[in-house]
Amino acid sequence: MKTITLDNINYELIEDYKNGFDLESLKEKFTDYFYDYDYILGDWSYDKLRLKGFCERKNKICKRINDIKFKDDYIKNLCSYDCRYFLIKKVD
Repeated sequence: MKTITLDNINYELIEDYKNGFDLESLKEKFTDYFYDYDYILGDWSYDKLRLKGFCERKNKICKRINDIKFKDDYIKNLCSYDCRYFLIKKVD
């Protein structure tokens, strides 16, 4: 797996659907808002990258809206049909 470092936090690329991962675009969009999330999903709509944070259940900020178990529902219902996307996971 590919390892990415953003603001001294290490992530691992765990999904890259239709070559959706673009490091430069991710760096432009990434902010401290995402520090507390265990996963970051990036999806492409109209050639623009959108980021969404997801958590594991043990994370204190986990709610249904950001529970990683519902990632596929998010992609199906809130992303462009069959869009390119990627998922990175925070690693220690």
